[in-house]
Amino acid sequence: MTYGEAVKYILDIPKFSKKNSAEHTGFLLNSLGNPQDAVKVIHVAGTNGKGSVCAYLDAMLRSEGVRTGLFTSPHLVKINERIVIDGSPISDDAFVFIFDKVLSGVKKMEDRGMPHPTFFEFLFVMGLTAFAEAGADYVVLETGLGGRLDATNTVAHPLVSVITSIGMDHMEYLGNTLAQIAGEKAGIIKPGVPVFFSETSPESDRIIESTAKKCGSSCKKIGKDAYEILGIEEKRIAFSPASDYYGNTTWKLNNIGVYQPANAILAMEVMRSLFGSSGRRDLWRKALSDVKWAGRMEEILPDVYVDGAHNVSAVEAFARSVLPDERGRAILFSAVKDKDYAEMISRLCRDVQADFYVVTMIENSRGARAEELGRLFERYTDKPVIVTVDVKEAFDYILAHREGRRVYCLGSLYLAGMIKELIQEEYGCSIMRKN
Repeated sequence: MTYGEAVKYILDIPKFSKKNSAEHTGFLLNSLGNPQDAVKVIHVAGTNGKGSVCAYLDAMLRSEGVRTGLFTSPHLVKINERIVIDGSPISDDAFVFIFDKVLSGVKKMEDRGMPHPTFFEFLFVMGLTAFAEAGADYVVLETGLGGRLDATNTVAHPLVSVITSIGMDHMEYLGNTLAQIAGEKAGIIKPGVPVFFSETSPESDRIIESTAKKCGSSCKKIGKDAYEILGIEEKRIAFSPASDYYGNTTWKLNNIGVYQPANAILAMEVMRSLFGSSGRRDLWRKALSDVKWAGRMEEILPDVYVDGAHNVSAVEAFARSVLPDERGRAILFSAVKDKDYAEMISRLCRDVQADFYVVTMIENSRGARAEELGRLFERYTDKPVIVTVDVKEAFDYILAHREGRRVYCLGSLYLAGMIKELIQEEYGCSIMRKN
């Protein structure tokens, strides 16, 4: 099978499959020799910041000279981005090799009358198989939706369980309160496995701590006092860890998001637990400063940023990160139907002063109608609102009318991926995520 055929097969999976049990995914892994048992897994769940924490962990682990696998979602431009080995997305040839191997296991399952894996389940098993084949020492594994019922939770013996900030998202699946959502995320906690989590709210923190206690797992909350933001200069954010373990040092991230130091310090504390006094913190600092995580306050052209803020708490974090600018701002926005986009738009208009807004529609069956989004913007702002259904036309419009303003594109990772792909096609250069 060719690479194109393999990708088409995977993209077509949602048309005929439905979510399966953990036992189903476990059966497939077992038929492939249980690749999850050949690697040390760091399992990461949470609402916002999962991808960034995973990227920071992967970079610091590689600085220690170990071989790594990184499994994240979604991809922005190319599906290979989901399976990263030693900092590079899996090659097309390797992708096809692993695809064929997993597909052979799926065919055997179907011969036994078992259903086909879902899109995410198939790629998850591909990821673990690829990491085991590559001889990875550590695998940083990001959950998909939730945690308790997530396919990644078939990994029975992770090295560490990590939970990032908790927010209101995917309520139709995870619950309508922070406590309920935290309960689903805390489902990744395993007996005796250390837990590290970001302080979010009293109700969500209590759930995580009580779940860890029931499992007999040590549990460390990384509080908001674990670091101090020192400032932003030359489009990097600087912070200082509070713990003496890191010495009197300044750490910098290649990002202006004020939420990123919290993600970095969570990853750093996990590294501290793994390597202790032998950890080469000078190398960790260099590794973190070099990380470029696509779609998160990422500058894709001079003064043009894409941010994957796709729920209310992420929009709030985005608003705190917008640079003060006398030149003004313009915002390009789109969202998917199942998000609370009315509240996202309300917060955006209230907390970020923009000179005009351009609203578009994601080329996806989940995309919210541009006209509906436009009406909501007009309800919450008296600034001009331009509705353009086509993403390319919307992006071209905002660039043509920016007049020196900073441009921010947000509302969905789908939108971030589409805009990055447009840039790639227009300028003939790759801006895929890379560390």
